[in-house]
Amino acid sequence: MHRISVKMKLIKGKEAEYKRRHDEIWPELKSLLKEHGIQDYSIFLDAETATLFAVMKVENPTMLEELPKHPLMRKWWTYMKDLMLTNTDDSPVAEPLVEVFYLE
Repeated sequence: MHRISVKMKLIKGKEAEYKRRHDEIWPELKSLLKEHGIQDYSIFLDAETATLFAVMKVENPTMLEELPKHPLMRKWWTYMKDLMLTNTDDSPVAEPLVEVFYLE
């Protein structure tokens, strides 16, 4: 199992809406993420800086390469783009984080 972590940037003042949308995440999106090997996925918010920290476990990281091409993933990104910094394809700007400690 591999752990992947990234940071993303939320637009200040959009915290409650971001949480609401994730509380109501589409069931078909949850299924899609699981089909691509994602397990134990959490997103944390640093409210002071509006920085999001996402951590997930994946069976095979190469399975994630297909997600950006999937229409449902792209639809979710478009739905979320008014809340966070995004790339030109509407995907969130996500910077990989380097793990420096893990207690098993």
